[in-house]
Amino acid sequence: MAGGWAPDGAEQAQIDASLDDALAFVRQHLPSGDSAHECAECGDTIPEARRQALPGVQLCVACQEILDKQQQFQAAYNRRGSKDSQLR
Repeated sequence: MAGGWAPDGAEQAQIDASLDDALAFVRQHLPSGDSAHECAECGDTIPEARRQALPGVQLCVACQEILDKQQQFQAAYNRRGSKDSQLR
């Protein structure tokens, strides 16, 4: 049940919009093209199974995990759900 000036179903619309934004972000940043044989960060060999599963992969699993953790902190702020965005 929505409260205030929000229409019924506003919560679900907010969740859907946030999910759509996250999916669009991920799709834009998916690797494509030829996969590297060696990690661009550390130089370790990228396993053939990873190279086939993710076309265009440039990082080994360990380096990708580090990058993902760094990006997680940058994308943690939900702009749509902030009071600022609602007041504009």
